[in-house]
Amino acid sequence: MPFNVEDILRLLCHVSDQQKMRAAVKHSARGALVAGAGAFLGGLMGGPPGLAVGGAVGGLVGAWMTSGQFKPIPQIIMELPPVQQKTLCDSVYAIIRNLDWTDATHLIMLVGGNAALQQKVAAALISFVTQELQAEIQYGD
Repeated sequence: MPFNVEDILRLLCHVSDQQKMRAAVKHSARGALVAGAGAFLGGLMGGPPGLAVGGAVGGLVGAWMTSGQFKPIPQIIMELPPVQQKTLCDSVYAIIRNLDWTDATHLIMLVGGNAALQQKVAAALISFVTQELQAEIQYGD
């Protein structure tokens, strides 16, 4: 039986919004590279004191570069290419295929009324984001 991808996408946006899920691709290697480069340049220019100052400044710049890169999961879901959206929806449909819904609002109500089902849908979304998108998930504000 074919299903409406838009309904499932709205469900996923609702579930991730309720849990205040945000995600970011990990940029720790880039931050470490900047910190190391700062220490190296500081050491070249100022010897041992320059090494300490360069490492500290490089570390701060590296931390600044990698912070604040989290985006709300609903935004990420809606920006996915159609092929990835379909892949995500297929995995969620396998969980909710026994439900009989008329539209997205009805589907959200059905899943929201069943804690176990809601948890399975959230787990499928988390799995997709961490494995397919290789992103880190953060909860809360």
